[in-house]
Amino acid sequence: MQRRDFISAAVSATAVLSAPNALRAAAAPARIPIGFLGATYSHGPAKIELAMKSPDWEFVGVCDPTPAGRQICAKLGARLIVQDELFARARVVAVESEIRDHAAHALLALRAGKHVHLEKPCAATLADARAVFGLAREKNLLVQGGFMWRYHPGFRAIFEAVRAGWLGDIYLVRGFVANTLNAERRKEWAEFAGGSMFELGSHLIDAATRLLGPPKSVTPFLGRHGKFDDTLRDNNLAVLDYARARAVVFNTALQAGGTPQRSFEVLGTQGAATLMPIEGGKLTFDLGVAAGPYKKGPQEIPLPAYRRYVDDFIELAAAVRGEKRLSVSLEEELLVAETVLRASGMA
Repeated sequence: MQRRDFISAAVSATAVLSAPNALRAAAAPARIPIGFLGATYSHGPAKIELAMKSPDWEFVGVCDPTPAGRQICAKLGARLIVQDELFARARVVAVESEIRDHAAHALLALRAGKHVHLEKPCAATLADARAVFGLAREKNLLVQGGFMWRYHPGFRAIFEAVRAGWLGDIYLVRGFVANTLNAERRKEWAEFAGGSMFELGSHLIDAATRLLGPPKSVTPFLGRHGKFDDTLRDNNLAVLDYARARAVVFNTALQAGGTPQRSFEVLGTQGAATLMPIEGGKLTFDLGVAAGPYKKGPQEIPLPAYRRYVDDFIELAAAVRGEKRLSVSLEEELLVAETVLRASGMA
C-alpha cells in the first residue's frame, strides 16, 4: 500500500472507531412520535409509561384536560399537551380515554391523518365502529385494537395450532373471564347495556371471533345478579354459533376477591388446548395424534414470560415503519367490534 493510501485508510478507520455511538445511532430505526388522546382508561397509565421508556417511540405527550387525566400524568411524569400540538407532532395517536369517547377520539385522529392504537371496546354502536374502520381504510391508515391478550404467548400458540390444523376441525371454543368490581367501578361499567361482557368479556369475544370468523348468530344472556344498587349486567354469557362449531364465553363481575378466574379452551377433532389461568400462563395440549411440535397425549407447553402491551407496541412500530403488517387487519377489527356489540346485546 502506498503511503498516501495508508494514511487515508488509517484516518478513516480512526474516525469510525472514535464514533461508535454515531454508527449505532445511524443503524437504529428512527423513533416514531406517539401521543395519547386520553389517559383515564384502566390500561392507559401502563401504556403511557411503556411509550415513555420504549426505544421505538418518541413520546410527545398526553392530551387529557380532565382532573383524573391530569392526576395520572402528574404521577407518571408525563407531559400534558393540547390537542393541536398532539396532532401536529404525533405520527401515531393512542386513544386511552373513557369508553364513551373511544370512537369519537379515533375519528379525530384519523381525520388528522394519524395511525391509531384504539383501546377496547373500540365503539359503543355499530355505526361508530363502521365509521372508524371505514375512514381508516379510506385514508390508508392503521388502527390497532387494544385487546390485552392478543400477543399473549399462550393465545399465540393456540392460534398457531388451530391454523396449522394440529387440533383437527374445531367444534367448541370456551372462555371464562371474571373479576371483582368496587361500587364506583360498577356504576362506570353500568353506563353500557352490555355491562361487564362489553367491558371485560370482549377480550375473549375477540379471541373466539378471530379464531372462528364471522358467526352465523350471536345470542347474549345478560344478567344482573349481584345485590347492588345499580344496573350493571354482571353475570353474563354469549353464544356464537357457526355452521359446525360453537363458541361460549362466560363473564362475571361477581368474583369474591382472590386471583381472577380466567381461562380459554379450544376443542377439535384431533385434540384440545387449554390456557388456564390466562395470567400466569399455564397452557396444556392433549392430542389424539402427534402433530407439529407436539406429541400425542396430554402435555404442558412452556411459555415465555409475558408483559401486557409490550408486543402490541412493538408490532405497531414495525407496521408504521412498513416492516410488516399488523397481525389483525381492519376487516378483522371491524368484525370483532361488531361481534362484541352483538354479544353485549348492543347491536
